Amino acid sequence: MLTLTENNSLANHFLSELRDEQIQKDSMRFRRNLERLGEVFAYEISKTLNFQKQEVSTQLGIKKTYHLSQDVVLLTILRAGLPLHQGLLNYFDKAENAFIGAYRGKHDEKEAFEIEMDYITSPDINGKVIIISDPMLATGKSIEKAYHAMLRYGVPAKTHIVSAIASQYGVRFIQTHLPQCHLWVGDIDDEMNSKSYIVPGLGDAGDLAFGEKI
Repeated sequence: MLTLTENNSLANHFLSELRDEQIQKDSMRFRRNLERLGEVFAYEISKTLNFQKQEVSTQLGIKKTYHLSQDVVLLTILRAGLPLHQGLLNYFDKAENAFIGAYRGKHDEKEAFEIEMDYITSPDINGKVIIISDPMLATGKSIEKAYHAMLRYGVPAKTHIVSAIASQYGVRFIQTHLPQCHLWVGDIDDEMNSKSYIVPGLGDAGDLAFGEKI
């Protein structure tokens, strides 16, 4: 697992702005900071992928270079994941794309809930590198459900999971239930409240990016 805040970088600055309730009032800036984090994650993940040596003709000669040799599919959970997904797509610009509509069902009297899923679209993922993005990794249930839903489209060569902010519980859940996946997070918070929102976290990423829903 890689956590961006383990070392000082511009990622720390983007995360700080994402959390700041005053800066959050600018939804365009909030979306852009998530997009920037996606670009940082894309660069870091690219270091783990396979590249093939190729020759490129310049105006003055031939140069041996390296091109990405693995097929990548980017999958995000609607709607909160869209800006983070866009940042990944900015760098993996030839990637195929998949989308899942997943959301928390009604809470019961003990504040428990199930993840509801009502939409999925995906290319064939067999033998490809999959990058699943969701800005908040709270309980980990939506990521787990998205992963298993995705498998109806094939068996990936490798799966990466990307989140801007994770809870300690969510990290442990993914490591226990999806040990085959590689986890990349911006920062980790210790707590969740009774409604399974990360504390201090940043709030509802979907609402902050696109407006409050009814």
